[in-house]
Amino acid sequence: MPAPIRLALFDCDGTLVDSQANICRAMEHAFDRHGLAPPPRAAIRRIVGLSLVEAVAALTPEADDAFHRRVAADYKQAFHALRSENRLDEEPLFDGVAAVLDTLRAGGWTLGVATGKSDRGLAHILAHHGIAGRFATLQTADRHPSKPDPAMAFAAMAEVGARPEHCVMIGDTSFDMAMGKAAGARAVGVAWGYHGVAELIDAGADVVATEAHALPHLLEAP
Repeated sequence: MPAPIRLALFDCDGTLVDSQANICRAMEHAFDRHGLAPPPRAAIRRIVGLSLVEAVAALTPEADDAFHRRVAADYKQAFHALRSENRLDEEPLFDGVAAVLDTLRAGGWTLGVATGKSDRGLAHILAHHGIAGRFATLQTADRHPSKPDPAMAFAAMAEVGARPEHCVMIGDTSFDMAMGKAAGARAVGVAWGYHGVAELIDAGADVVATEAHALPHLLEAP
């Protein structure tokens, strides 16, 4: 009988890539377009990981859906403008991430991404850092409901042929942890992103990595 496929499913923003600077700039621009004072950057960082409309709704719960969608559209325009200005250099990989991806693949793990980014945004950032070829499945907000709905995780498992008990969701937010647990997967938090360790544990994290190089060991632990 062949060995089961083991899937390590990564969040992107705050887990693989430190994208907070451009996310904050784009959100501030979108709010400014509507004559609104932008939210504090700490508040913006807290909604990273949600799909875009849901993120705007979390920042402006008093507004209606039409407003949320207008602000989301302005955010996209602002983010694309930053990309055209070659600001992707301000979205670096976190230290040690590339080496961890190579270690996991060498150890027999299949890798995937589940992110609130769009298909285009994810493709750009993975290509920019030269890591696109490491991933067998890419799941984005273009085709799925927002985290913590488990649809992205289930789709990733189906695409590569993995079962929930052989899948690990790795992320920096409570949304990632809740999605992993809802999908029946292990949930491994990372402490270098945008939600605190206590929040990750409260949301269901089985363990939290404080440094990237610890991930391969943590994923192999029972």
